[in-house]
Amino acid sequence: MTTSSGRAQRPVPTPDEASAPFFDGAKRGVLMIQRCSDCGTHLFPLREICEECLGDNLEWVESSGKGTVHTFAVMHQVYHPGLAGDVPYNLTVVELEEGPRMTTNIVGVDNEAIEVGMAVAATFEEVDEGVFLPRFEPAGS
Repeated sequence: MTTSSGRAQRPVPTPDEASAPFFDGAKRGVLMIQRCSDCGTHLFPLREICEECLGDNLEWVESSGKGTVHTFAVMHQVYHPGLAGDVPYNLTVVELEEGPRMTTNIVGVDNEAIEVGMAVAATFEEVDEGVFLPRFEPAGS
């Protein structure tokens, strides 16, 4: 897909009924994740059953939005034409305070400053009209 200027468009997720709580929360600036009501395990990404106890009694809850950098890579090659203007960019796995890990981007700091173990906090970016995604920035930024 291209924009009116002929440039490739960035890939954007399409919210659906199952993911609506996540995207509605992001629009409000709140990171929503699932929690198993049976065993208390927090889950991400969206699941139909708990990966810990296999229960299906899941609910959406607010995450603290805090976490630490588990691992990251800096992308120097254009893998999607819609991201060509972003190179180099980071792909980062953040371990949330509640336990699950989320693939995201660190913003507000140079890629060279990202470190494993760095404390981060969620922020939200509008990636398309009305569609917001969580990004993370160094805690305290």
